[in-house]
Amino acid sequence: MATLSRLDSRDPDFDATLTRLLMVDVDQDEAIEATTARILQHVRTEGDDALLRYTREFDRVTADSVAALEIPRSEWLAALAGLPAAQRNALEAAADRVRSYHMHQGQESWSYTEADGTRLGQQITPLDRVGLYVPGGKAAYPSSVLMNAIPAKVAGVTEVIMVTPTPGGHRNPMVLAAAAIGGVDRVFGIGGAQAIGALAYGTATVPAVDKIVGPGNAYVAAAKRRVFGTVGIDMIAGPSEILIICDGHTPADWIAMDLFSQAEHDELAQAILLCPDAAYLDQVLTAIERLLPTMPRAPIIAASLRDRGALILVRSLEEACEISNRIAPEHLEVSTAQPERLLAHIRHAGAIFLGRHSSESLGDYCAGPNHVLPTSRTARFSSPLGVYDFQKRSSLIQVSAAGAQTLGAIAAELATGEGLQAHAASASYRINPST
Repeated sequence: MATLSRLDSRDPDFDATLTRLLMVDVDQDEAIEATTARILQHVRTEGDDALLRYTREFDRVTADSVAALEIPRSEWLAALAGLPAAQRNALEAAADRVRSYHMHQGQESWSYTEADGTRLGQQITPLDRVGLYVPGGKAAYPSSVLMNAIPAKVAGVTEVIMVTPTPGGHRNPMVLAAAAIGGVDRVFGIGGAQAIGALAYGTATVPAVDKIVGPGNAYVAAAKRRVFGTVGIDMIAGPSEILIICDGHTPADWIAMDLFSQAEHDELAQAILLCPDAAYLDQVLTAIERLLPTMPRAPIIAASLRDRGALILVRSLEEACEISNRIAPEHLEVSTAQPERLLAHIRHAGAIFLGRHSSESLGDYCAGPNHVLPTSRTARFSSPLGVYDFQKRSSLIQVSAAGAQTLGAIAAELATGEGLQAHAASASYRINPST
């Protein structure tokens, strides 16, 4: 039988109980941090030699050179050609939808000219090179290849370098096929913190990148955290989350399975249901208990629901929105008859799924919007991965001779007040110049 917290927003200790439920141990494991720091230092100083050593140690793959670990495009194309038709069609359909959605996110350079002829604006340019980390072995996610590579290419990134571990030499065909479909330029069969170090610092064989994106294990997350500043990163992702606001009329089995869809990721994942109908919460709990034994990952789901899940009785759907904003979930399903009516009340969520048929799982694979989303309440200030993460903005300042007279006086006055005389002089020189 599944155990699951039952909360009521009317209870006097509700706020405190909810706060405890949302807490997750984010303490960094000292052993992981120490190991990661050592690996990164070795890769930075020893380059390819360190990569070969760690690939042999962790992935049980021996190679004479890192160049031998690069997986040729011919192998990606062979993997794509060898997929069952249904898998290939699904990958290609998902890629088309992801590409179509992200085409709408492109930013354009702009400028305007003031009355005195001064031109100001913003120039949008793509990153030159991006690194994409893709887990290998049992945890293989071709959907993540599409979600990371396609917006980078839509943004105009010149080169996408993918790294993926190949434990025991196993190369996942769906991951390689997704690389072919998603527009990846090069693939190296390396993983772990050593792969992050190679992308960040560069080696004789692996080129340094400008930004690293993609999910990974605790060592990969620790490495991304440590190299940030040398390169950009997408985010440090926490456990997966789903919050569902339901009016009590969606089939209980649907909601139970939607909760499972995130709980099955790992024991720290969080699945929460908010509803103003207590009888409906009972129905969902009954569905959970009936369906859970049929799930291949039942032990993981059960642990997630027991430790971090909740069924919460609320006064109204509007209050449910207020609580949701406090939680700022990664995934938010608004499973109601008129979800648009509640949309105006939602301020913080990574992705919002509107209506009874909009299951979160569709967003994970093929709806189109990106599935790389802010977790751990960071949706309060962060956004989904998108084209804008692979572009940067440069300010344009073209001051006319007439504009220099006005701006020069303002700048000189402010610079003098700050005690920066060279700044003041630099601006003043352009006021009624003698030459």
